[in-house]
Amino acid sequence: MAAIELAGLAVTYDDIAAAAKRLEGIAYKTPVLTSSQADNHADASIFFKCENFQRVGAFKFRGAYNAISCLSEEQKQQGVVAFSSGNHAQGIALAARMLGVHATIVMPSNAPAMKLAATREYGAEIILYDREREDREVIAARLSAERGCAVIPAYDHRDVIAGQGTAAKELFDAVGPLDYLFVCTGGGGLLSGCAIAAAHLSPDCIVYGVEPEAGNDAQQSLRSGKIVHIPVPDTIADGAQTQHIGELVLPILQAYVKDILTVSDDQLRTQMRFFAERMKIVVEPAGCLAAAAVMHKAIEFAGAKVGVIVSGGNVDMELFSRSVADAKVFS
Repeated sequence: MAAIELAGLAVTYDDIAAAAKRLEGIAYKTPVLTSSQADNHADASIFFKCENFQRVGAFKFRGAYNAISCLSEEQKQQGVVAFSSGNHAQGIALAARMLGVHATIVMPSNAPAMKLAATREYGAEIILYDREREDREVIAARLSAERGCAVIPAYDHRDVIAGQGTAAKELFDAVGPLDYLFVCTGGGGLLSGCAIAAAHLSPDCIVYGVEPEAGNDAQQSLRSGKIVHIPVPDTIADGAQTQHIGELVLPILQAYVKDILTVSDDQLRTQMRFFAERMKIVVEPAGCLAAAAVMHKAIEFAGAKVGVIVSGGNVDMELFSRSVADAKVFS
């Protein structure tokens, strides 16, 4: 398919291939796991691309490292600023440390304690804000103006999108063409990159994004053809509590994504329990979005070869314990 021109920039498969070269030997090539129980329950062949085993415990490291790598030496000396509830924060913090760049992260004061602690441990400077009353993008823009540092948003950035797309590239490289690909969706950077990779490596693959039903801004945006803004979603999927998708994201979704599906918090809890009990892996609520849609059969795909991006595993252990204890099991 042709490159998508976005505000003078093109996000193409070539960008993803270039990102893969930058990440070679840096990002982990995460495992693709299978489960006979999952296959039997869904009546399909399912391949789980487990980004919970990525550096910082989430796919976000891919885009963060790629974006910082693409800065000029002068920009690197000035540092970077990002805003994130957790996984992008950790990805930027670690990538910046590896590349010798100072990172400032704007994080909500109610972000999971483990994500705040990990971001600090990676060496980033943290600026806290009240997500109900303050605008993180405004804070980041002010810091950028004051310090001269580059802003690297979590999803609405060409090099971030390209880096995230390497997760799907690795999946297709490992298992070949797929009939369907389901991708966890917050701001849409991961979905955008994975959809571009799918269009190039498996042209017949049908791509779906999956987000919390309490925060279906991507679904509304794709279906209406314009970016829809919503209040902060009330969901356990803290990694997908975005209020809108990006300007660079929407045209990519329109070109490459079939639809956006939603799942409930109860379905996420069930999926967290399944991963823990049956596959022996810890996955955060947002990381369960795509898998929950597949395992709850959000669409009909019997007999198909299905890819699932498991986006991360950074979950507070108290939340994890409560979630799996209260969760229903697949019958």
